[in-house]
Amino acid sequence: MQKKLRILIGKPGLDGHDRGAKIIARTLRDAGYEVIYSGLHQTPEMIVNTAIQEDVDAIGLSILSGAHNYLFPAVIKLLKANKAEDVVVFGGGIIPEDEIAGLKKEGVAEIFTPGADTRDIVKWIESNVQPRI
Repeated sequence: MQKKLRILIGKPGLDGHDRGAKIIARTLRDAGYEVIYSGLHQTPEMIVNTAIQEDVDAIGLSILSGAHNYLFPAVIKLLKANKAEDVVVFGGGIIPEDEIAGLKKEGVAEIFTPGADTRDIVKWIESNVQPRI
């Protein structure tokens, strides 16, 4: 029996708009994944601690505040510091197209911008996230 993927949906930072995060969490749940939604106003430390405690395979971050160039790298740095660099980090939000390549260089596996089809996000996860050993 193959392990069911566990995905943490995190909402870091101070913005209080989590409609998109909740839509993604529900979409992934309906696609058969185990989903943990961290709730609003999480720090990178809180998100990484939850990811480790919940033994997740991936973290999806929703960032609308404009702090994506700080928050994504902070989460990735903390995952490395906790020897959990095999947790796939992806995300979405209001992220300018010309900043996506820089985030990918930092280790973000994929960025989905507003208007992304949720079916495409599920397909991407199916192709790019494997259960951690």
